[in-house]
Amino acid sequence: MSKFKIAGVQMDIKIADATHNLDAMEKHLLATTRNGVQLTVFPECTITGYCFESLEEAIEVAEPIDGPSISRMTQLCEQHSTRVIFGFLELDNDASEPRVFNSLAYLGPQGLLGTYRKVHLPFLGIDRFTTPGDRQFDVVESPEINIGMNICYDCSFPEGSRVLAIQGADLIALPTNWPPTSGLTADIIPNARALENHVYFMSVNRIGSERGFEFIGKSKICDPGGNNLAFANHANEEILYAEIDVAFAREKHRVAIPGKHEVHRMKDRRPDIYGPIADH
Repeated sequence: MSKFKIAGVQMDIKIADATHNLDAMEKHLLATTRNGVQLTVFPECTITGYCFESLEEAIEVAEPIDGPSISRMTQLCEQHSTRVIFGFLELDNDASEPRVFNSLAYLGPQGLLGTYRKVHLPFLGIDRFTTPGDRQFDVVESPEINIGMNICYDCSFPEGSRVLAIQGADLIALPTNWPPTSGLTADIIPNARALENHVYFMSVNRIGSERGFEFIGKSKICDPGGNNLAFANHANEEILYAEIDVAFAREKHRVAIPGKHEVHRMKDRRPDIYGPIADH
């Protein structure tokens, strides 16, 4: 059975109020699990909000990977036999000076399945003060589905999604905090990343306003052909649902006319002449 049901929660977030945000996440998770969803994805910085004015302010609400928000969401995953991906500010006290990463946690009933630290940082909100992600793009594998993760501005750099596709991602999850200037990105880029890599791709944006910044929604789920399976083309609260076929994402060889019109999204690549991408 290769079918897998997913949901993206387009929701408002209250800055520096983890309790409020976790309560809202729990409410939405109850709705998705009642609908048989196996993975629910929330926006970037779901726990904390985004528009912080200093690193010191962000450190006050950042948590280590074993912090209380992770613990609460793990308990909910265990209770409802489901998985979640959500954004938080990750506190790293192991360095000589405290560092904060814009991170994702991927949790299941047994606990932490994977994490991701945002690699590409715009000069905006908390990303002015966070440390760039210091890990390779990795796919979290399981018998049911292989998941890759990016965050917001990462999708503007196609290399990240391509690496995840090469490593076997069936679905790439992109939690975001897109402002009005990102409307065209929200409309086009998820479809392009899905099509060019023949993977499922879901962008999950927030709504509402925070310290003078508006957030535009426009979350969507795309299939490996680049088509919209669900699109919340507005800035209101909504839960997007889709049932995806993992086997379809894994069949990269597409045949329009046998022997006359065939493409293979992975084998047709020419990495031997892509050197300048890594050199500059």
